[in-house]
Amino acid sequence: MTAVTVLGTGIMGAGMAANLAKAGLDTTVWNRTLAKARPLADLGARVAEDPAAAIAEADVVVTMLFDADAVADVMERALPAAKDGLIWIQSATVGIDGAERLAALARKHQTAFVDAPVLGTRQPAEAGQLVVIASGAESIRKSVMPVFAAIGSRTVWVGERPGDGQRLKLVANSWVLSIVSATAQAVALAQALGLDPQQWLATIADGPLDCKFAQLKAMAMVADEYPPAFALDGAVKDSGLIADALGSAGLSDKVMAAMHDRFAEAAAGGHSAEDMATVIHAFRPQ
Repeated sequence: MTAVTVLGTGIMGAGMAANLAKAGLDTTVWNRTLAKARPLADLGARVAEDPAAAIAEADVVVTMLFDADAVADVMERALPAAKDGLIWIQSATVGIDGAERLAALARKHQTAFVDAPVLGTRQPAEAGQLVVIASGAESIRKSVMPVFAAIGSRTVWVGERPGDGQRLKLVANSWVLSIVSATAQAVALAQALGLDPQQWLATIADGPLDCKFAQLKAMAMVADEYPPAFALDGAVKDSGLIADALGSAGLSDKVMAAMHDRFAEAAAGGHSAEDMATVIHAFRPQ
């Protein structure tokens, strides 16, 4: 049986770890705030109190932490305790430079590295319906497929180069964040013009302009309720990574930089832990 450790059991990691345990994999979990990991014990997962102990017997470790700095900090403490043959699946969105930095850390510890961010939010994570966007050596792909099968509905292999998974994830998230920003602008404009935003949603419904994701986020904005499926602080981070990638590729980052400013302003207003749909506060009069 494959022994898997998940480091980071927040909005995404908790659902991923739960599905690994439900799939019958030997699952260990760790989180900086242990209270967020302990409920997984009810599903049969072991809860470790530090990262090194968490990965000591693991065949595969999955990192789902906030950013590259958080992942590096935890794995620098954990990797010296790893057994030979460990495979590291790095699933946090850390950007291209972050992936290369973490791949270098893996090489330093002679650990196989799979760059595998995931596409989806809390609900797909809990349902095991994430899309895994992976890059890694052909020789280790078979070994990680039981993990990917437990957490996702499908796996897209982008290439073998560390960072290729992050590249495609940034492309996908540029589209996701654009939809959220445009939806917030449309809802705020409708309200400011004295219209019921539901009229706009009904106008585009079931036509070529409709989008289920936009409908979902718009309903949260109309209700002014933002339980986190993808937290606003993550949107701030990812929009910054996307703007950096655009600039590095020689493209204009002005549109993404403007979206980043909206997400950052809403976060500064006290909404960072809420769903990214709360960006609408940055469009409304202050």
